[in-house]
Amino acid sequence: MQFEGALIKEQGVTFAIVVVKQHVLNNSTQREDVQRQFTHFFQNPVVLMAQDSSGRSKFWGRPDLVDFLVNVPVSLIPWKKYTISN
Repeated sequence: MQFEGALIKEQGVTFAIVVVKQHVLNNSTQREDVQRQFTHFFQNPVVLMAQDSSGRSKFWGRPDLVDFLVNVPVSLIPWKKYTISN
């Protein structure tokens, strides 16, 4: 499986951002399951991000991390393609 994400270290806190489809953020059970899986992969807190049809980013995760990310231009996030092998 491939996905787009970023590993961020800011003010002594390391966390990951993972891009997901908007319907994942809209489903509480699904977003919690997805977040749990990626937390296991990154071994750090994970924030999920989706973009709506107009390109606006929406984040879900730890409130302090989400509050930080809403003020960061998405273009400045160091995105990378990751691969998880089965």
